[in-house]
Amino acid sequence: MNKLKLALIQMDIHAGHPDDNFERLAALLERAAGGESKPDVIVVPEMWNTGYELARIREIADAEGARTIDFISSFSRKHGVNVVAGSVAASRAALGGGVTNTSYAFDRTGSLIAEYAKIHLFKLMDEHLHLEAGERPGRFELEGVPAGAMICYDIRFPELARKLALDGAKVLFVPAEWPHPRLHHWRTLLQARAIENQMYVVACNRSGTSGETRFFGHSMVVDPCGEIVAEAGEEETILRAEIDLSLTDEVRGRIPVFEDRRPSLY
Repeated sequence: MNKLKLALIQMDIHAGHPDDNFERLAALLERAAGGESKPDVIVVPEMWNTGYELARIREIADAEGARTIDFISSFSRKHGVNVVAGSVAASRAALGGGVTNTSYAFDRTGSLIAEYAKIHLFKLMDEHLHLEAGERPGRFELEGVPAGAMICYDIRFPELARKLALDGAKVLFVPAEWPHPRLHHWRTLLQARAIENQMYVVACNRSGTSGETRFFGHSMVVDPCGEIVAEAGEEETILRAEIDLSLTDEVRGRIPVFEDRRPSLY
């Protein structure tokens, strides 16, 4: 399908309290699925289950992502909607109980169609001390549309976005917990990833405050020309937008960036 209706859930997160966050997200998901224009895809922020309560992350992480998978799968199936379920802290028996920052995607039947663990860990928030890095890019198909997933800090690494674009991605989903004062970086990097790869970027940030850190929201949808289609403010909200994926093919045909690459030189 060429057109997708989106609903981005820009929510506050109660760090260290998964039960509160599951309850809050359940209410917001119901709101996002309702209304006059039902979305095709709902998107959720990064680490929505625990927030950045890293000192206790092994204790409060979702074991194998099981609670998240059951919760979102049931919701997707009930409402017949795709969900890019942000990311959650998920503990892994295969890692000796280590925790990954993992994004899951579900189709309209509730089937888990993608799983991506954050590749680049953010040392300024001590992620590298408490989390295990992923090892594979987040490429998947959504409603037959080639898509990609990156998480927050990942957007500072254009190589990863380009890899996903070269593998055919037409839309990039970015769950995040991106804080003040780096709003200029957030907006500029998202637009740059869209322009250089000629694809949509759908970025869902959190809102609210955690400890001394304030998160500015500004979830946004950027088109393949780098134009901002929709952008939220700082408050908790549901941002809605519609994207036309035929624009990706049009822009890529108009400016043949991928054909003009000379990878043997760089």
